[in-house]
Amino acid sequence: MSAAPAAPTVALGDRFARTLPEMAVPWQAAEVPEPRLLALDEELAAELGLDAAALRTPAGLGLLTGTAVPEGARPVAQAYAGHQFGYYNPRLGDGRALLLGELTDREGRLRDLHLKGSGGTPFSRGGDGFAAVGPMLREFVVGRALHALGIPTTRTLAVVATGRPVRRETVLPGAVLARVAASHLRVGSAQYARATDDRDLLRRLADEAIDRHHPAAADAPNRYLALYEAVVAAQARLVARWMLVGFVHGVMNTDNVTLSGETIDLGPCAFMEGYDADAWYSSVDQGGRYRYGNQPLVAEWDLARLAEALLPLFAGEQEEAVELAVAALGGFRPAYDAAWLGGWRAKLGLPAGLDDAVATALVTDLLDLLQAGKVDLTSFARRLSSAARGDAEPVRRLVLDLAGIDAWLERWRATGPDADAMDRVNPVYVPRNHLVEEALAAATAGDLAPFDRLVDVVSRPFEERPGLERYAEPGPAGPYVTFCGT
Repeated sequence: MSAAPAAPTVALGDRFARTLPEMAVPWQAAEVPEPRLLALDEELAAELGLDAAALRTPAGLGLLTGTAVPEGARPVAQAYAGHQFGYYNPRLGDGRALLLGELTDREGRLRDLHLKGSGGTPFSRGGDGFAAVGPMLREFVVGRALHALGIPTTRTLAVVATGRPVRRETVLPGAVLARVAASHLRVGSAQYARATDDRDLLRRLADEAIDRHHPAAADAPNRYLALYEAVVAAQARLVARWMLVGFVHGVMNTDNVTLSGETIDLGPCAFMEGYDADAWYSSVDQGGRYRYGNQPLVAEWDLARLAEALLPLFAGEQEEAVELAVAALGGFRPAYDAAWLGGWRAKLGLPAGLDDAVATALVTDLLDLLQAGKVDLTSFARRLSSAARGDAEPVRRLVLDLAGIDAWLERWRATGPDADAMDRVNPVYVPRNHLVEEALAAATAGDLAPFDRLVDVVSRPFEERPGLERYAEPGPAGPYVTFCGT
């Protein structure tokens, strides 16, 4: 008989709580009546130096729900502010979340271990602080997909059912999510620190962001301006990567814009299917502020709010600080455009020496065709490599304007596209919205098989596999709405 797995051995630091105590409220996760593991990212556990078998033990579930943290850990609810749909709220914070602490992964990187759905905190603003199974599993599968696509993202280590019913429109089974991030510092964190009018707190927050995420800024003549420039560049690259795969975040409030450049808060998000610059899916975004085509503009707006928060650190005189901030924010659009065009060059297999103007015209003309026909972005981009190899029919079958696509294909083929290179960057599989809903509904009812299958599929997005054809196809046409789960 084999021995039972040992309890997980993990040391959790309290760096955030020590460095920024004004933004950390010591708190304890709510008790979990009947913990049951629903999903565990064993690859991520290994990266963190954690034993997956140990995480499945009662002690491991205690760690993953925050009910049995290691000795010396100091869980805290983080304070932050934020613009939500354009309106400023000076006190948001972790209303249903806790930072358990920081750990060092096998690469020597500091990572946050953070909970979602762990119960009410002083920042709950009347909410119960709990979460339902469906939204937490959505965050697991979407984070897994983004990571597999090479897009910087927070990742879910585990989802644990609590045995506690959660009341929303109906009564749903509850769950806690354990999230791993480079940190949870965000634009809203800087906004909160600035609002306190405590220059030392703002400086310590900026120093922490430099140390954890943008260490090159420490050696710059103006370290805080260099930090801001680094965040602008990181967010420009991130949003460009979203756009390249049709990812629609859904809630790009300033409290959901990280200083690290990772995607965070994978609640009412979705992958666009029929190409539409005006696509959005979030039930809470009633005006479409965060629609697909508006994401770069919103990111730029959010970064302007970060500049306002950091302004006192840029220069002693307000006028000089504003000039520096405006110039630095001006770097967003060129950085975004470069990342976006570079990504599309790869998606279309264009040769390195092709003139930017030619490449840009090819991309914009193609997107006009996709927009006019609401063509599925993922399928089209993947099938395009067949056209590069001489068979255009798989692509032509997706487009109604045959004259338009034929003329475009002729121009594109004349550049000598690299089909193999295209297959390395254009996914076969993304989390198709109807399959996500199917998997979450089954999991909520107690059947995890469809969810596990979907996670496996999106974890290897570039490798076409027989028998998975339905995972490569868009869902039925029609409106699609996602919910944040609060």
